Amino acid sequence: MIHRRQATRTMAVALATLVALTAAGCSSKAKSGDEKGTGAGGVKSGKGVTDKTIAVGALTDMTGVYATLGKSVTQAQQLYVKQVNAAGGICGRKLELTVRDHGYDPQKALSAYTELEPKVAGYMQFIGSPFVAAVKQRVDGQDKGLVLPQAWSASLLGSPYIRVLGSTYDVETINAVDFLVKEKGLKSGDKLGHVYFEGDYGENALAGSKYAAGKAGLTVIEQKIKPTDNDMSAQVAALKQAGVKGIVISAGPRQAASLVGVAAATKLLVPVIGNNSAFAPQLLGTQAGPALEKMYWFASPSLPIGADTPAAKKLVADYQAAYPGDSLDNGIVAGWTAASVFGEALKKACDAKDLSREGIDKALLTLNAYDAGFGMHDFSDPKAPSSRESVILQPDKSVPGGMRTVREPFVSDAAKGFTPKAG
Repeated sequence: MIHRRQATRTMAVALATLVALTAAGCSSKAKSGDEKGTGAGGVKSGKGVTDKTIAVGALTDMTGVYATLGKSVTQAQQLYVKQVNAAGGICGRKLELTVRDHGYDPQKALSAYTELEPKVAGYMQFIGSPFVAAVKQRVDGQDKGLVLPQAWSASLLGSPYIRVLGSTYDVETINAVDFLVKEKGLKSGDKLGHVYFEGDYGENALAGSKYAAGKAGLTVIEQKIKPTDNDMSAQVAALKQAGVKGIVISAGPRQAASLVGVAAATKLLVPVIGNNSAFAPQLLGTQAGPALEKMYWFASPSLPIGADTPAAKKLVADYQAAYPGDSLDNGIVAGWTAASVFGEALKKACDAKDLSREGIDKALLTLNAYDAGFGMHDFSDPKAPSSRESVILQPDKSVPGGMRTVREPFVSDAAKGFTPKAG
């Protein structure tokens, strides 16, 4: 989840080297895997597709920085596969989901991708912008398998095979700043703090806040942090001294809780808004919980799991039946949506009698108004995110999933005129 300054340049070089080595190691297998020809029902097949099964991969993080997200996304996708198979599968074939936990480790992520590449039609999940970006050239060149990443960096745009679900971080942040201006009182001349992770995620979000600030007459006060920085005391002190009237945070749930908790304790009582990955409902059980409910909001590319809609209520009931005792969060929505999109692309590819990787990708391009129940998506343009909409949510422990909608799906005027910079 993540542009390239000194800390990420080292990772980029290492990843690029590893990709080159692994690509060379499996190149001799690539040709034979693509030449399966026509199978059952007169449907063309390819890697990961037999007459009886369609194999799909999930490259997740269940033990690293985004473990909470990874668990929810994965379980939601396993639930989707189970339900689809119970209803007869897709194109007369059962779905098989193979999950690999990379623990947000670059070598494990690339190793897992290389292991599954010859065996699957594509990926319902791939957590980690730097890891997805590292295989982008290979995906676009020789592999051509559909990848639906749980990452929203604009650097991932432009690929016909790697498709961002929902608004990118820059667009999302522009919408978030619009909320601060329209509904939380920020005005021209004010200072806006922005605490952000170094790398693609944070710097892509920063591009959005700077663009929105320029349109609104705000000045952005930057505070860059590392994913390993968990105490936001220094950042809060700096922003308080600068006199900020609002704060954007583009980091993880732990950093958001620290920021809001320290701000409340030091009487920096200004609205704080985060990106979609900067909240987890488990935070409401911590000491920062009361402060989060009072002064924290976050933007989401979709309606929340606790939305008062038939689709959300059914997913909650089904998920709780499958995984009793597990928490509800928006990782469930992200996982379910990605699985549904992949499934719909497979159905369209089946209708066209082409379940090859190229056929699946071509089928996705026909989905220009697809809604899995949590927001509309348009996949007809690979250079654009599937949506520019954001939903503004507020932590609320009384609501299923710990978040309630305070602003329905919208696209700010500034976001309408903004062009994300594709990678």
